[in-house]
Order: sequence, then structure tokens, then C-alpha cells
Amino acid sequence: MAVTVDQAGSSRGLSGAGVAARLKALDRPLTSYYLVLTSTLLLVGLGLVMVLSASSVESYRTSGSVFSVVQKQAIWVTVGLPLMWVTSRMSVTAFRRLAFPAMAVSLAGLAAVLVPGVGHEVNGNRNWIHVGGPFQLQPSEAAKLALVLFGATVLARKQRLLDRWSHLMIPLVPMAAAVIFLVMLGGDLGTTVVLLAILLALLFFAGTPMRFFGFFGGVAGALVLLLIWTEPYRMRRVTSFLDPFATYHDSGWQGAQSIFALASGGLTGVGLGASREKWGYLPEAHTDFIYAIIGEELGLIGALAVLALFAALVVAGFRIAARSRDMFVTLAASAITAWIAVQALVNMGAVLGVLPITGIPLPLVSYGGSALLPVMAALGMLLSFARQEPGAQAALAARGPGPLRRAMAWLGFGRSPRT
Repeated sequence: MAVTVDQAGSSRGLSGAGVAARLKALDRPLTSYYLVLTSTLLLVGLGLVMVLSASSVESYRTSGSVFSVVQKQAIWVTVGLPLMWVTSRMSVTAFRRLAFPAMAVSLAGLAAVLVPGVGHEVNGNRNWIHVGGPFQLQPSEAAKLALVLFGATVLARKQRLLDRWSHLMIPLVPMAAAVIFLVMLGGDLGTTVVLLAILLALLFFAGTPMRFFGFFGGVAGALVLLLIWTEPYRMRRVTSFLDPFATYHDSGWQGAQSIFALASGGLTGVGLGASREKWGYLPEAHTDFIYAIIGEELGLIGALAVLALFAALVVAGFRIAARSRDMFVTLAASAITAWIAVQALVNMGAVLGVLPITGIPLPLVSYGGSALLPVMAALGMLLSFARQEPGAQAALAARGPGPLRRAMAWLGFGRSPRT
């Protein structure tokens, strides 16, 4: 009896085998580690290139050099990469010990911003402290990381008591409220939104009953509306995003120019460095609106590539949280992931014109060390957690020494690498 082969069925079988192989590859012990590391390095590298491109005209106008802004960003990256490496090697115990000192320092920094002569106002927000020369710090950015550490530590310590709402809420909610209140006094709407997202993520993954989120959502919405209502320029921003061309020569200018940039980019972009909007048309081109320059110069393909890198970070972050048996790791990884996801979505939403402009940077890509360093430290934490996933330590040991250690051994420092 002859046996016939169904070609379509064979193709489906091969396709199914390919999908199964890809899914199996994603289930390897170091998948999360490499997703976080690769996405982070690619975003930081792209950020340096795009900061150079987006800031070149303004840099030359103010300093006579196209490299003045990107040089500062390169310094922050040079500091951020070792910081990320250090936090990637730290233990869970070390992170938990840092929680309370980090919160105390953050509260002190946020209070210092409000002191006349110490804090400085930029674009309507009083949230900067000058530290000498051209450098200044934004304590509200570090407060995001402090809230992650504090919240995850407190909730993990009370793990067996979280069925009682008093233990679930106290002291996390009052402390988070203090941080958010100080940030609100400085007028920083974007950071307020991100801090609220971190708090809600901590409470959600700690098992807070869903009925509480109606109350929290109402309070969060009221705080955001209060910030908008108390500042006329924010009210203009919120109303103008609905139709930026109706107020084109006023509050709608930035939103309209962002749309022009994205429309000019098309599918493949006008070419790296060839942006027209950076020639004084689009305000904050290298900071809050760098995504518009990416869309203009690299096109839809470049904009989607950035979105895919952030999606990879989010998937990896929640994967780390889901695979951990340590409640601190689960909570911290979830809160960090929510922080990066919400901040990226709010920034990109403002650039695309689907959300109001809040003056929030694109993580890892926009110019600014105050925003970059806490995010890189937090991503180092994710790398540390990923190294503790089931099978990860054995896989790292089997991999042998990394390129840096091999190079040091080749130069005569330390032991020779395995062959």
C-alpha cells in the first residue's frame, strides 16, 4: 500500500516544530538576563547617537561645538554603565539594606529642592539642584528607585500579614504619599504619574484586593487633575493636545511640530542627522521629544524598533518577576518594569499626540543624567534578579569567563581564562 505525504500538512508540521523550538529557546535560564542586557545597551547606544543628532544645531548655536551636549551625555553613560554592573552583582540582601537609607536621602533631596537658593525651576517645574558647573540633579528621578526599594522591602517583610489591610497600606502608602506630595509641590506632573504607577504596581503584585484600586485610581486621578488645574500652562497643554493645530502659534506649537517630524519621516526616515525639526522648530528635541526626531530621521521602522526594545524590556521584567520565589524580587522587578513601561508610554504618547505633554523623558534615550542613572541602576537590579533565576547560575558558570575577564587575564591580571 503506497503512503502519500500531505505537503501542506508536512509544512504545518515543520512550522509547528519551528515555533516550538523558538518557544523552547525563550525558556532558557538566561533568556531574561540577555533580553534586559541587550535591550538596555541598544537603547543607550541609540540614545547617544540620537542625542548627538538632535542636539547638534542647538549645541553649535550655544557653544560653537556640535558635541557639547552629547559629551555630557557620554559622561553620564560612562558613569551609568559601571553603576549598572555594580547593581547587577549585588545581592537581594544588599538591596533590602539600602531601602530605608535610600528613602531618607530621597525625602531630604525632595525637601531641599523647595528651599530658596537651593532648588531651581526649569520649564515651570521646581525640581532641580545645581551641583556645580553645567551639571544639575533632579532628586525626583532618584525617588522612583527609592520607592521601589522601600515598597518591595516593606511588603516582603510583612508577607504573612498582607491579608490585613492595615499592614498592606502602612507604612508604604503614607511614605509614598509623602514622596508624591513633595514632587507635586515642585510641580512635576510627569514624575507624579510614574510614582503613582510604581505604587499601584507594588500594591497590585502584593495581592491587594481589586476593590481598593477603585479608591486608589480615584485619588490618583484627583492628584493629576489638581496639578493640571493649579497651573495654567499645564491646562493649556492638556487642552491643546486634543487639537494642537487649533493653538498652533501658542501651546499647540510643540505638539504640532512633533507631528510634522513624524509625518516627514515616513517609512524609512529622512536620514540620520538630516532632521529639519531640530533647526529650532521643535522645542526639547534632544530631551522630551527625542522620539519625534527618531521618527523623522529613522522613520516608522526606527520608531517601531525602539518600541520593540522597550517591549523586550517589559517582557523580560515581568518574566523575572513571575519566575522568582522571593517576594522582594517579584515586587521590585514588577515595580521597575511598570516604571519603565509607563514612563516610555507617556513620553511616546505625548510625541504621537495621543496623550498630553507632561515633560517626561524617554528612558535610556533622552538626554539627562538624573533620569539615566536611576534607570540604569534599576536595570542592573533586574540583571541581578535574572542571574538568580532557576538554572541561571549554572548556565553562567558553564559559559566561562566573560570578554572583560578574558582581556584582563590576557594582559596578565588574574587567572588565565578557560579554553
